Amino acid sequence: MAQFVWGYDSHNGPERWHENYPMAKGDKQSPIEINSKDVQHDSSLPVWHASYDPGAAKTILNNGRTCRVVFDDTFDRSVLRGGPLTGAYRLRQLHLHWGSSDDHGSEHVIDGVKYAAELHMVHWNPKHGNFAGALKQPDGVAVIGIFLKVGKTPKPEMKRILEEIDNIKTKGKEAPFQNFDPSILFPKSRDYWTYHGSFTTPPCEECITWILLREPIEVSSDQMAKLRSLSKNVENEPENPLVDNWRPPQPVKGRVVRASFK
Repeated sequence: MAQFVWGYDSHNGPERWHENYPMAKGDKQSPIEINSKDVQHDSSLPVWHASYDPGAAKTILNNGRTCRVVFDDTFDRSVLRGGPLTGAYRLRQLHLHWGSSDDHGSEHVIDGVKYAAELHMVHWNPKHGNFAGALKQPDGVAVIGIFLKVGKTPKPEMKRILEEIDNIKTKGKEAPFQNFDPSILFPKSRDYWTYHGSFTTPPCEECITWILLREPIEVSSDQMAKLRSLSKNVENEPENPLVDNWRPPQPVKGRVVRASFK
């Protein structure tokens, strides 16, 4: 039996992850579908704040499963605090999930609505020593999720990331990505939903406080097409487009989703 390499195809996709990563069948898995009627408004939820150092951005890469931007997290230079969190969490990376067409691609679903893509900004709690240690703790990681919808007035913010796509066309390619402030990707509204969940990729560790932003950001059809032009093959292999790298919603199992807004 060859080493199981997970992915998003029928033979190695989300339906089969649990065979090698039993946590994928856990009680606090992500993503989930959020239904407004089940959400609890929590007036005590504070506003969240991010202070990011543009100099912390390092590289952008295609790992065959997503496009990821990596940040220097050796000290508290880009941090997220407030909201449902206690203490400061360090920004480690951001990545995207997207579909093969505009009507799906996001991992979280809001009242039946799927967005074209979902951006995840992954932060970890330095009180646990290092990233590996944080993965083992329920308060180890905080992810800001931002929905992308296709519209007529694209935000210029995604431009920096998408300009680099041609340099990381195929799996394993990496390019320098310097002087980038990811807070430009935030929508105007700070409203959010929050719940306790997991990574949406194996091993699906249940260590994440999710902060899902209510307001999506807008991208153009051209920008989405650019993202879909990435490949999951290495350079000299036949072209295999990198699309539909999303996990479908998982059972909520009694968890409560809280909202910072009414």
